[in-house]
Amino acid sequence: MNRENPDYDNSPTLRTIPMPSDTNANGDIFGGWMLSQMDLAGSIIAVKTAKTRVATVGIEAMSFHKPVFVGDEVSFYCSIDRIGRTSITVYIESWARNRLSAKSQKVTEGKFTYVAIDENRKPVAVERQDG
Repeated sequence: MNRENPDYDNSPTLRTIPMPSDTNANGDIFGGWMLSQMDLAGSIIAVKTAKTRVATVGIEAMSFHKPVFVGDEVSFYCSIDRIGRTSITVYIESWARNRLSAKSQKVTEGKFTYVAIDENRKPVAVERQDG
């Protein structure tokens, strides 16, 4: 994902602000909170692509680069990495902006895989859009 590319949609898939209840014992934002927000952001893209329900089936290449603090504005940018027969892998970057400055920095990145499912929670094929 190249956020500097003018062809890339620079709008975040999800934007949120962590609160004191989202911290770990050190006072930093808990990694599990970041993972759940990334999962929500990725699922938005996966549902939009699959046009049906999805379930998270895997996380790979997850990296935490910098801590996130209470009050930071956290934005999640997503792009499709791969579409399989029933699965969609979404690459997600998380960027945090300190509430008192305009500076943003990449804080996490990872690939989340979702499987398309029907109303009975059984895998279904992802419709391919050719062209």
